[in-house]
This record gives sequence, C-alpha cells and structure tokens, in this order.
Amino acid sequence: MECEIKYKPAFSAIFITLEPGEKFIAEAGAMASMDSQMTIKTEFSGGLFSALAKKFFGGESLFVNVFSNETKQYLHLVLTQSVVGDIEEVELHGKEMYFQPGAYIASTPGINMGVRWAGFTSWFAGEGLFKLRLSGRGKVFFGAYGGITKKAIDGEFVVDNSHLVAYDPGIQMGIKLSNGVIGSITSGEGFINRLTGKGNIYLQSRSIDGLVGFLRSKVR
Repeated sequence: MECEIKYKPAFSAIFITLEPGEKFIAEAGAMASMDSQMTIKTEFSGGLFSALAKKFFGGESLFVNVFSNETKQYLHLVLTQSVVGDIEEVELHGKEMYFQPGAYIASTPGINMGVRWAGFTSWFAGEGLFKLRLSGRGKVFFGAYGGITKKAIDGEFVVDNSHLVAYDPGIQMGIKLSNGVIGSITSGEGFINRLTGKGNIYLQSRSIDGLVGFLRSKVR
C-alpha cells in the first residue's frame, strides 16, 4: 500500500495505491475518485452501537466505506475532505490519539474508532462533551480548515478555541478567560484553551467558527 498527500496545504487530497487483497477505510463521502474495479462496501463504523456513539457523541458519520482491491492488479483511490485545508498523516503504534469532531478522514485496517468523555470544559468551549478516540496500529489521516501545525508541548500552552484539531492522551484542557472579564470582551478573544501536560498537539490555522461569524455579519 502506498499513500501520498498531494496539493498541500490548501487543497490536500490523499492518493492511495492498493495492492491485490488490501483494504482502506474512509469516512462516508470522502471518496473523490477511484478505479472502476475497486470494491466498496459501506459498514457501520465499528458496529451499530459504536457507530451510533461516534455519530451522536463524536461528530462523525454513522457509516464508513471500506475500499477493497479484489483484483490481481494495482488499483488507485483518491480521498479528500469537505473543507478547504490541509491533511495530515499520523501512525499509531498501539497508542491512542484524540480528534476533534469532523477531523477524521481515513485509516488503514488495524485502527479502532471510539469516543472518549472530554468533560464539561470541552463542552463549554463549544467542542462537545466527547472526542473521537483512535487507537491500535496503523495510519490515520485527518484534515483541518487551513494549514496544520504539529507542536510538542511540555507544561502549559495556550490556544484559541476551535483551532485545536488533535492531541495526545497526555494533554489536558482548561478553559479560561483570556484577560479577565473586561479585557476578554474588549480584546475579542473571549475564552481560551489552556493546555497542560506532555505530548503532541495539532493546530489548524483557520477557524470554521470564525468563518461562520464573518459570513453571518455580511448577510444581515
């Protein structure tokens, strides 16, 4: 299996070459194109109850598509995301990683999907009570609005709400006012996400919430 991300960072797409007998799993609706000989099967993501949990708590689709190469030749598949932005690849070696709702695009077999309680802090920040949890062994592809930056933190780090895309289990969130009540209102920053712990985080350079707010102000 060969996977390559092209057209980074604004219009990223995943180009996959499957050898005979290989499979690839993708979020419903992620397929841009594929060879006609490719077999596609739609399944509940991890079973019915797991799929329902990811749909209503993790912000992901109820279904996933399993692409299979049942021929004796190499077949090609192209996947993308609905927003304009970058796509990143991360390989899990038996560890877990958490993703914001809607970030997951695809993965190789061997990756398990579930949800994790994120706490009322996450909900208060507008990010939901649950996060998507991916574990196992294999590659995971996820996307974001804008460019993606990977940063290792050890201690404390501050990010604006809606810019955090993915993070390691050792990272904890803490929502606080950016600069007191008056300062937070006048600065326009409002609440910030104060991350603590040790591990890697992935940030997106743009905010969909910010885009929605900008467009709303123009159509009133």
